[in-house]
Amino acid sequence: MSTSLESEHPIKAYGYAARDTSGELSPLTFSRRATGEKDVRFKVLYCGICHSDLVFAKNEWGITNYPVIPGHEIVGVVTEVGSKVEKFKVGDKVGVGCLVGSCKSCQNCATDYEQYCPKQVFTYGVPDVDGTQTHGGYSDHMVTDEHFVLRWPENLPLDSGAPLLCAGITTYSPLKYFGLDKPGTKVGVVGLGGLGHIAVKMAKAFGAEVTVFSTSLAKKQEAIEGLKADHFINSKDPEQMQAAMGTLEGIIDTVSGDHPIAPLLNALTPHGKLVLLGIPAKPLEIAAFSLIMGRKTIAGSNIGGLKETQEMLDFAAKHGITSDIEVIPIDYLNTAMERLAKADVRYRFVIDVGNSIKTE
Repeated sequence: MSTSLESEHPIKAYGYAARDTSGELSPLTFSRRATGEKDVRFKVLYCGICHSDLVFAKNEWGITNYPVIPGHEIVGVVTEVGSKVEKFKVGDKVGVGCLVGSCKSCQNCATDYEQYCPKQVFTYGVPDVDGTQTHGGYSDHMVTDEHFVLRWPENLPLDSGAPLLCAGITTYSPLKYFGLDKPGTKVGVVGLGGLGHIAVKMAKAFGAEVTVFSTSLAKKQEAIEGLKADHFINSKDPEQMQAAMGTLEGIIDTVSGDHPIAPLLNALTPHGKLVLLGIPAKPLEIAAFSLIMGRKTIAGSNIGGLKETQEMLDFAAKHGITSDIEVIPIDYLNTAMERLAKADVRYRFVIDVGNSIKTE
């Protein structure tokens, strides 16, 4: 006989779950494990809404196991620690991002690239080490192995800082890894949404000269005046795209919708790098000549390891980098998801979990 979500673990918990491909989220009583000797339990205060939460709730990738409680941009305050926890104490402010587990023994884990561990455990919707499904931050509390818990910088706001746990590390990591973090580097950012606006802020903090590509001319003022980008290109304008040819050392492409890649490759200098962060539905169409004639690179990047994520949080706190957010109560969640599907948010919804979730 199968065990119910409410009784499979000893500690009662409350969250909002999607139960089918409609993606509609509604209250769910479930349970979390007892605090293990290396675990940190914390009350969730805020959780950002990532576009992948919407995709996962609707099973658009075909891998969702229902019911699923999304949320991987989670911040809160520690309420209990295990007997062997060394880095945290009750009352500390902490964060948890996209990962809550890995094997800790493979080469990827040994070199602080837990996000590429073959046995990685995502924060929600996948089997945990004990075989039960992980549940994310659209819930009243979390319990997580301390290795995957992040120290929250004192001067980083909890609400507008929460999206950095996904959008922040997703953009910071490729800028560092691909050498686009040097002052004066000419960097392009494609798309000005939840990821793109953080990519601009990160690149500017590194001292880059930043060009924003967008199909929406209405975003020019936001890019130049609001985010302090140096240049704006309407990617629908052939003349502007022509003028951009051979000008950029690297491009961070944050767009998940299908879009042409060739014009972006043309905008790169020789040895330039186009780094994909979005996940378009259709396979890319690339002419070999566009890579060969200039030794150009197309690459991808996925979040970051725990060490680098902590480094990113500290960098963001030092440079005053936060997400532009709209804070919502948890009962507004389905409306927020509908708006997110239409890109009707500037630029990230954040759920005020601590003040709005009902625990009885």
